[in-house]
Amino acid sequence: MIKQRWIPNRPHWSYSQLSQYLRCPLQYYFQRVVGLPIRFTPSGMALGSAVHHGLAVYHRDLQLGRQMSAHQVQSAFIEAWQAAENGRPMQFRGGESRNGLVEKGVDLLETYLKEPPPTDIVAVEEPMVVPVTTSNGEILEKPLVAIVDLLCRTQNELKVVEFKTSGRKMSENETDTFMQASCYVQAVQDRFDGPVSVRYTVLVKTKTPQVQHIETVRTDLDISRVGDVIHTVERAINAGAFYPIESAFNCSGCPFFKPCREWRGTSQTRALEHVGETTTEPNSC
Repeated sequence: MIKQRWIPNRPHWSYSQLSQYLRCPLQYYFQRVVGLPIRFTPSGMALGSAVHHGLAVYHRDLQLGRQMSAHQVQSAFIEAWQAAENGRPMQFRGGESRNGLVEKGVDLLETYLKEPPPTDIVAVEEPMVVPVTTSNGEILEKPLVAIVDLLCRTQNELKVVEFKTSGRKMSENETDTFMQASCYVQAVQDRFDGPVSVRYTVLVKTKTPQVQHIETVRTDLDISRVGDVIHTVERAINAGAFYPIESAFNCSGCPFFKPCREWRGTSQTRALEHVGETTTEPNSC
C-alpha cells in the first residue's frame, strides 16, 4: 500500500507551493486559490513520483536493517505507477509510450541499486515543520513544511539527499541556486543540532541510465533569503498578483492550458466558470 505523506492541518508553506508561484503565479491561482480540477497527470510527473516511491520503500527497509531485492523495489514502483494510472488520465509527450516509460523507470531504479546503499539513515520522507523567519527577525504566521527524501548521518554532519529524475545531467550552478535545498537545511537544522549539507542524486533518463551526485551547501544568508522570498510571495498573493509566465517549460503539459488561454486578467468569477470543464488542450502555449 502506498503511504500518504502527513502534513499539518494548519495553513502552511511548502516548497512545492512556493516554487509553483515563482514559476507561474496564474497556475498557482488556478490550482490553489480557485481550485480548478486537474484533468490529467503529465507522464513525466507520474514517472518521477513512482520512482520516488520505489526509492522510499527501499530506503525505509534499509533503515530497518533489511535490504530489498531489485524485484521488490520494482514492484513498489509499478504499484505507484498503476495508482497514478487509476487516478487521472495520463498525458504523454510525443514519442512516449506507457510501456516505454515503465521500462525506463525500472532501468533507473536498477541503476541506482547498483550504487553503495546509504548507511545510518535518520529519516525517509519525513515531514518537518519549521517557523519562517525573515532576515530582519520577523516570524511569519504560516510555518514551512519540508519533506526530505532521505536524511543520513555521516561522521561530521547530517546529509540531506534529494532525488531527481531528469533527461540530462545537472550542473553545480543549478543546484547551488535551488531554493529547495535552503528549505531543507533550515528544517533539518531546526529539528537537529549540527551542520547540514545537501546532495542531489540525479537519475538521468539517458538511453543508458546514469546516476549523478552533486554536493551543495547553504549559508545562513541563503536560509534567511527563504523567509524574505516567502514574505514577499505572501504579500503578492494577498494583493492578487496572479499572471502567466509563458514558456515551453511552463506550458508543456500544463493542466490549466485552456483557462490560461482564455484568461483576460479579470476577476476570480471568470476562472470559476471553468470548474467542471474538461481540459484536454495540447502541450504548448
